Amino acid sequence: MTKRLIIPVFAVAIALGFMGCQKTDYALGNIVSPTALTLATAVAGVDATNPNGNGTGLVTITATAQNAITYKVDFGDGKTQVIPSGTIQYKYSIPGTNSFTVIVNAIGTGGVVTTLSKKITVFVAFEIPATILANLTGGSSKIWISDKMAPGHLGVGPNDAFEPIWWQAGPLEKESVGCLYDDEITFSKDASNNVSINVNNKGQSFVQGASVGSYGLSGGEACYDVVTTGVKKLIFSDATSKSTTANSTRIQFVVPGNGIINFATGSGTYEILSITATTMLLRNIGADGNSWYQKLKVK
Repeated sequence: MTKRLIIPVFAVAIALGFMGCQKTDYALGNIVSPTALTLATAVAGVDATNPNGNGTGLVTITATAQNAITYKVDFGDGKTQVIPSGTIQYKYSIPGTNSFTVIVNAIGTGGVVTTLSKKITVFVAFEIPATILANLTGGSSKIWISDKMAPGHLGVGPNDAFEPIWWQAGPLEKESVGCLYDDEITFSKDASNNVSINVNNKGQSFVQGASVGSYGLSGGEACYDVVTTGVKKLIFSDATSKSTTANSTRIQFVVPGNGIINFATGSGTYEILSITATTMLLRNIGADGNSWYQKLKVK
């Protein structure tokens, strides 16, 4: 009789269990942290006149480190990007002068990270709509004058209105005011689409009565000796009024200094209600709290 070898079932299970628990070793190599991390930033166009840049928003960011495989940069404006080379020219887009904290993570083997940060301040010029920029400057420079023959070339209304519903000047209605119709307003743009203004008032500007004190003057509505000449860079933005696209371009600009354009109302903030290649309608809120209007045309 042939003898059979009988192996208990539990013994087989134990053996298989030992086989299934054998450990597999994986070699990850040496884990090396990046060292000597540096972070350099260069804001485009920084000079004595433009300490925070030329308005383009361009910043060159350069990170270097030893033993770094790649870099991850947090630009401080809510955006991040992996940059294997460590160098990028980044464009900030938030208008105005803003500060950002740039954080760079140098990534080494095994994902180890070395971090460095730097605070920068960048000026970003408001991006003026192309049509307005072209109509305003003609692509380089354009001279504007009072549209004195047009009805409503001067006007006034309540500050919640967008048309001169209280009074509109008829053609040449203010011709007796010697200084009102001779001003020449030059709008010019540079290569970065920054717009500047130079107002030649021939020595005098017409000042609205309630606004006289705003210019350090005394008296009633009249022509006053006011200096308006000198190139001034305009500050453009979306309009802060409650206008709509039905009655305005929704674009405004601020004239630095005394803020005078042709007709002085005590304010240097102007909303462009409408503009073509040859005509423009401006609105601003005067020192009296009313909305004032000026129509200009190309010389």
